[in-house]
Amino acid sequence: MRRIRRAKILATLGPASNEEKMIEELAKAGADVFRINMSHASHELLHQTVARIRSVEARLKHPLGVLVDLQGPKLRVWKFAEGSVNLIQGQKFTLDSDKNDNGNSERVYLPHPEIIESVSVGDRLLLDDGKLQLKATKVGGGVIETEVVYGGKLSDKKGVSLPDTLLPTGALTEKDHADLLEGLKAEADWIALSFVQRPEDIIDVRKIVQGRAGVMAKIEKPQAIDRLEEIVKLSDAIMVARGDLGVELPLETVPGLQKRMIRMSRRYGKPVVVATQMLESMITAPVPTRAEVSDVSIAVFEGADAVMLSAESASGQYPIEAVATMNKVAVAVESDANYRNIIRAAQTEPEATAADAISAATRQVAETLDLAAIVTYTASGSTGIRAARERPSKPIIVLSPNMRTIRRMSVVWGVHCVQTEDAVSLEDMVDRACVIAYQEGFARPGDRIAITAGIPLGTPGATNMLRIAFVRQDGAGSS
Repeated sequence: MRRIRRAKILATLGPASNEEKMIEELAKAGADVFRINMSHASHELLHQTVARIRSVEARLKHPLGVLVDLQGPKLRVWKFAEGSVNLIQGQKFTLDSDKNDNGNSERVYLPHPEIIESVSVGDRLLLDDGKLQLKATKVGGGVIETEVVYGGKLSDKKGVSLPDTLLPTGALTEKDHADLLEGLKAEADWIALSFVQRPEDIIDVRKIVQGRAGVMAKIEKPQAIDRLEEIVKLSDAIMVARGDLGVELPLETVPGLQKRMIRMSRRYGKPVVVATQMLESMITAPVPTRAEVSDVSIAVFEGADAVMLSAESASGQYPIEAVATMNKVAVAVESDANYRNIIRAAQTEPEATAADAISAATRQVAETLDLAAIVTYTASGSTGIRAARERPSKPIIVLSPNMRTIRRMSVVWGVHCVQTEDAVSLEDMVDRACVIAYQEGFARPGDRIAITAGIPLGTPGATNMLRIAFVRQDGAGSS
């Protein structure tokens, strides 16, 4: 399977989409990476879902990424006897520490003693991504009594945000630690860390992961914005988690922050994913709103590596249509006459490294000479990410002997990955690049391609060579 778009698509799996047949349909519709949300998945379901993704991957002969999204110190109300309640403006509603009874229209269990101990009278409690708002009127004795400011439907395990309250919690909870180890055991390609507040949160996770997966920092707290540059530098990728970001910060600031995060991630050569409510209406409708299409297209115009679906594909009525819509929007944007100019305007200077200099030169050579493709050999994936950072107008083919690297690259802008053995000589490297570019449909006999690699061959992180090769009639190459 060859994608004709550069931006990648992440699809969250859930009750509507975690059967193998549906995963295959989503991959065919355009999903490149599948997100497993540990807020809702057991360890057994995690392993089962990864096995299904790998089965689909083998059948389609197309690498698929797996992202395990840790819940983080996500604060949630507990369950209701009827599954949900309707809260009315002005009514009293209590959050308490009684876990023996399910909630009703007057009270619900809050399984977070740190909230009950920290909230003060007058503090706001925002529920379900800020759709409902409560105001604390009395606290103490293991109870928070509130008045409903903005009412609505509140269902089981919906999130609680506390913009006025300082909580003594870190980014990695006990549950996250267990889920993280299980994700590594399942050979997930990416671990997403929720509610990152400081660079130390990333360092803590890196110590556990030890390079076995990419670490993606979800930016959704004001504290993370304050130390954004440090967090970006320490992460392998960034997710612009606009849902909680828009609850914790004024909504009108989120689009500007999205732009800032995309540009900063690109400057440091880190893949960036734009997430939350991108096609929200498609949870219940087969077509999106015009505003949602515009939202997705802006992320693609800005050069985001990937766009993500949450409930649209996890629990919505039209998961395949949602992925297909995202695919169509990305293809249309990338075909737009203004796309290349906008992408080029956000171009950043290469860092003062051989790898960056080679990547920048390769893009320029490929575009000046109208080459058919850029082919990069990479062991760790860093060369491929550097090539993508340049956002070339020519296709990027990433060759690696490491299937883990190839799967991890499935979130990176514009790369088409192929597993192949390490080249044994320069001649073999040129031949192999030309044959694969030909077989994968990127180059025809008579075309030329650019090849980048590290010499000596097989040395990770040592990109120092750029070669232009000619594709012969038999598909092999000569330089």
